[in-house]
Amino acid sequence: MRLIPRSFLWRTILMILIPLIIAQVIIANVFFGNHWERVHATLARSLAVDISTMMNFMDEGNSDVAQKMAREMGVNISVNPKLNRPAHNDNESRMAGPLANALSNRLQRPAQIYIDKGKRLVFVDIPTLDGKIATFGTSLYRIYSTSTEVFIIWLIGSILIVSILITPFIIMHTRSIRRIAKAAGRFGRGLDAPGFQPTGSKEIREAATAMITMKERLNRYNRTRTDMLNAVSHDLKAPLTRMRLGVETESISRQDLLRDIDRMTEMVNGYLAFARGEMPEIEQATELPAMLLRIARDSAPDKDIQTDFPNEPAQFYARPMALARAFGNIIENASRYAKHTIRISEHDSPDQIEVIIEDDGPGIPDDKKADAMRPFIRLDESRSEKTGGTGLGLSIAQTAIENHGGQMFLENSDLGGLRVRVVLPI
Repeated sequence: MRLIPRSFLWRTILMILIPLIIAQVIIANVFFGNHWERVHATLARSLAVDISTMMNFMDEGNSDVAQKMAREMGVNISVNPKLNRPAHNDNESRMAGPLANALSNRLQRPAQIYIDKGKRLVFVDIPTLDGKIATFGTSLYRIYSTSTEVFIIWLIGSILIVSILITPFIIMHTRSIRRIAKAAGRFGRGLDAPGFQPTGSKEIREAATAMITMKERLNRYNRTRTDMLNAVSHDLKAPLTRMRLGVETESISRQDLLRDIDRMTEMVNGYLAFARGEMPEIEQATELPAMLLRIARDSAPDKDIQTDFPNEPAQFYARPMALARAFGNIIENASRYAKHTIRISEHDSPDQIEVIIEDDGPGIPDDKKADAMRPFIRLDESRSEKTGGTGLGLSIAQTAIENHGGQMFLENSDLGGLRVRVVLPI
């Protein structure tokens, strides 16, 4: 037998209601064990005092005084030679028990208590000195407080109210989770989920956003593989054809043949490096200024390097080799196109680090910035070997930055060229 429900809806409802019910039961026990008994004991002693006082007046022959007192206190007194009562009285009941104990302490004769729950009345039969029976009838509320029933009703009512209030919110959360599950199923089959937007609580929206980001990365991965095949076909076919034609016609020199082989080797190594991705690396405490300055001096020795670093740069955990590879590609790209100047700056905040690398080169048109970060895409139409590279530099840098939870943006620089802004979380 399965006691725990499978659905998130019922599990959440039980998770909220069970502690609430337990708390209410504990409160009820404390209430009944203390407040209820004290209140009822006080009511019983008060009625017992009234009855014993009126009984004393009757024993002394002052029945008129006892009747007058009874009317003022809402008690009806009748004296009968004999009464037809049930064999079993209510002296031991929860309602009449305190009154029976109080009367036994004040009277020297037995008192029989009977409760009419239908009419909400209580009757107390006490024998008189002349052998008759005096009956004191009054409202049951003289010895029993209705606050107990009201309290129980409120306990049950509060549970119902809480259930009614929380159920719509839980249903909303459940619906958001189901939408995520449905969208994930479509994404897993290679389909889109039209109209899917993150909804629900902050955590559910974060999960949905992470899933959308994952889908975008998978789509980019698939596009990358397609671009890689196209690039391999385009970049390798031309030199192979030239080499074959040169060999067949014996018109190619040994130097030209070696240059084509070196070029093809460079391209193949770049493709393999990109296909393999980053090697596993342990995160270490990292500071960027020294790394950036070293890379800039190695990659652009003939350029004017301008830096703007904080006096106490932020330290954060990262994979230094991956970051060095990413910033190396960005700075090498800036060095390739810069005329004279490369400017590198870092701006730290409590939760992120912003690194800006800009040059005074020709820059990239706004309509081609997105293409610049796609792998195997070069903005020069000729794909000439003189411009260098295989179109992987910025793409590898973007992948490394995103693997650190950061973002990379291509913008226009005040120097006139390209401005690469990298944001890394701390």
